[in-house]
Amino acid sequence: MPKARLRVRAILFDMDNTLLASRIDYAAMRGEVGAWLVREGYLAEDEAEGGTTASLIQAATERGLAGGALDQVWAICARHEAEGMRGAELEPGARETLERLRGRGLLLAVLTNNAEAAAEQALGKTGIRHYFDLVAGRESVPRLKPSPEGVRAVLARFPHVPPSQWLAVGDSWIDGAAAAGAGVAFAAYRASIDLPERGVVPDIRLDRLGELADLVAPAE
Repeated sequence: MPKARLRVRAILFDMDNTLLASRIDYAAMRGEVGAWLVREGYLAEDEAEGGTTASLIQAATERGLAGGALDQVWAICARHEAEGMRGAELEPGARETLERLRGRGLLLAVLTNNAEAAAEQALGKTGIRHYFDLVAGRESVPRLKPSPEGVRAVLARFPHVPPSQWLAVGDSWIDGAAAAGAGVAFAAYRASIDLPERGVVPDIRLDRLGELADLVAPAE
């Protein structure tokens, strides 16, 4: 852990397994989406074996996936997300951490690859929606994480805060890659130690979400 506090004016949170202890089976979702894209002729079998759900969909859209076909793919994702978020609870310390950060006047936002309506509902049901100035789901960004375009889209909504004064918090390499591409510092929350193998070097590592409030301070 760094000895000096990271001075920021805004924090961008991932949602699943960062704020909410959801149980989305990402491997199953990626597998079903990949199989559908292969079956419908958008990807070859070997192309569907790697990457994330987002990268598979992006590759397919570049080959013409659109309209009703794209809606069918998003419906697959939405089903897996709904199943995984059913009854989701907060990550330990989430509410207290958000309360402390908000009390310092920090701008707080959420960026998730999930559907925006589902994210709004989940954050509302768990009682933390009111802490956030913005909740951005996949409908609000040009491309999903690990692309940095979603982070840039969020930052564009708050032009008075430069990228150097943002901190992104997430549990996955895709959160770190998106942050790095947008020039934003990254705090890895309970993330695997192999992030550098993905080209992601966190500025902060968090074992407990509550540590975050002790490691950041408002920028002057």
